[in-house]
Amino acid sequence: MEEYKSPVYRVIAVPVEKVVANTYNPNVVAPPEMKLLELSIWEDGYTMPCVCYYRPETDQYELVDGFHRYKVMLTSPRIYEREKGLLPVVVIDKDISNRMASTIRHNRARGTHNVELMCEIVSELTKAGMSDSWIMKNIGMDKDELLRYKQISGLAELFADKEFSLTTEI
Repeated sequence: MEEYKSPVYRVIAVPVEKVVANTYNPNVVAPPEMKLLELSIWEDGYTMPCVCYYRPETDQYELVDGFHRYKVMLTSPRIYEREKGLLPVVVIDKDISNRMASTIRHNRARGTHNVELMCEIVSELTKAGMSDSWIMKNIGMDKDELLRYKQISGLAELFADKEFSLTTEI
């Protein structure tokens, strides 16, 4: 069996034009923090690669984590020029449900979430057939938080085949 090697040991320089945002990132960064991120990248360089999934059919790299570092490259001419338009990227090979879970795990460790987008992610994962226990384990939610997101979303199908009471486990 081949020894596991973390993606960070395989950083590649990707033209930023080949990188695309995903549609499921609920992380939000306020303008002052975006300015600070731009300054940080200017002063220290890119110290963390973006995490992407490679789409060979379009020759594009879909972001899993690092949207704001990517956005700085697109919006800061001085950084784009210095970095020659190349974004440091590591590639993971996971299906969409696991990419969504990866995005949430990365974000929850450091960011603020948009509640509407978190509800949408819970809805998408549920519709994709992921169990409540899978969602809780893979995106670090407890049963009460998962229940709140399902309630907020107001989608009845998220509760299909469930009987709830004060003692029912999700």
